[in-house]
Amino acid sequence: MADEKLTYEQARDELVTVVGQLESGGASLADSMALWKRGEELAKICQEFLDGAKAQVAKARASDS
Repeated sequence: MADEKLTYEQARDELVTVVGQLESGGASLADSMALWKRGEELAKICQEFLDGAKAQVAKARASDS
């Protein structure tokens, strides 16, 4: 699935899965590094969604004033 097409919820859910896999400690070093990288990508996607939502709220509040 391409990152551009992930919803916030999909990215968050996959991030939860990645974190769980990392916390289990069962992955090899190479797999752990790949999981870490994927986690960073997913966290960035989530943050972009949250930043966009925050900007929309700020804009709505400013227009109400």
